[in-house]
Amino acid sequence: MRDGLVRLVQSYGHEVVAAVDSGPATLDALLKERPDVAVVDVRLPPTFSDEGLQAALAARREIPGLPVLILSQHVEQLYAGELLADARGGVGYQLKDRVLDADQFMDALTRVAAGGTALDPAVVAKLLGRPRRADPLATLTDRERSVLALMAEGISNTAIAARLFLSEGAISKYTTTIFAKLNLHPDDDTNRRVRAVLTYLNATNADA
Repeated sequence: MRDGLVRLVQSYGHEVVAAVDSGPATLDALLKERPDVAVVDVRLPPTFSDEGLQAALAARREIPGLPVLILSQHVEQLYAGELLADARGGVGYQLKDRVLDADQFMDALTRVAAGGTALDPAVVAKLLGRPRRADPLATLTDRERSVLALMAEGISNTAIAARLFLSEGAISKYTTTIFAKLNLHPDDDTNRRVRAVLTYLNATNADA
């Protein structure tokens, strides 16, 4: 799969500066190359547990905001929560079968490289789909939750409007209402979309 990803990324005109096969080698490559974006498998040798994720988190601690797109075979709530915990953006979590759709995968990779977020719809559904006791999101309507779920995938208001068959103006109003209900005031240093997603993840992980 690693070789296939290398060929895919190169076919879209990008340079691959490193392709490694273990957690320690991943961390070394991230710190040395400081790539525009990294694609990292959650499970890597030597133990095939969470070496890839830990390497990505360690690299982002050393290089704040280093863009990382995580790949995983299954939805892992804790992994996605940890990845987004610093609210800096430039993060993604995609299931491996999404790579089969090259355009979709490269779109997610491009969004992450630009500092945005790209969460797989299956991840969003897993993390955000169940209402929780003492849920800080309880005041959101079903439509607002739908808008926020699509925001979590990292797509624009224009794309959300197309998905929900609404006007872009309507999506803008929903977004403003969501921020207000979540008490997310304008902040020059933090992307409110990421903070809204974090509110979802924190509410979910609190009862996980």
